[in-house]
Amino acid sequence: MSNVFLVSDTHFGHKGVCQFLNENGTKLRPWNDPDEMDEEMVKRWNSVVRPKDKVYHLGDVVINRRSLATLERLNGDKVLIKGNHDIFKLSDYTKYFRDIRGYHVMNNYILSHVPVHPDSKGRFKGNIHGHLHSRKLDDPWYHCVSVEHTDFKPIAFEEVMKRIENGCQK
Repeated sequence: MSNVFLVSDTHFGHKGVCQFLNENGTKLRPWNDPDEMDEEMVKRWNSVVRPKDKVYHLGDVVINRRSLATLERLNGDKVLIKGNHDIFKLSDYTKYFRDIRGYHVMNNYILSHVPVHPDSKGRFKGNIHGHLHSRKLDDPWYHCVSVEHTDFKPIAFEEVMKRIENGCQK
């Protein structure tokens, strides 16, 4: 039986994200070099995701076209929920993703890159999103799966549902 995983904001190939800081002044990510970051995140991804597992990547997958090839090395049947940095032609992504969407609803949870508007709260059990990196909204209905919240690897959908239902984000 295959599992379902979620991840967001890998930013493969992004040198700048290795320099970004949290609000408290600490580094957002523990790497100084994007190649080192990419290698470690591929290793962590493949340590939890098997080839037949499904992965919903909630956007901002790569920053430069050269890094698209990194996606070939990632296990899983992948679906991309486009993020604000997913700027290339759809055909650039279709080699690596089975489907590309603006959002996806699963088990009455809405998966998106950017958190959805609060007016949508009555329509879904919760919003699983990315975009915020190390930040999170002070509302357990929202759950951020940016890699900074998931030990830089995909997290099981079942685990995220449990966290939302228990009212905690981490």
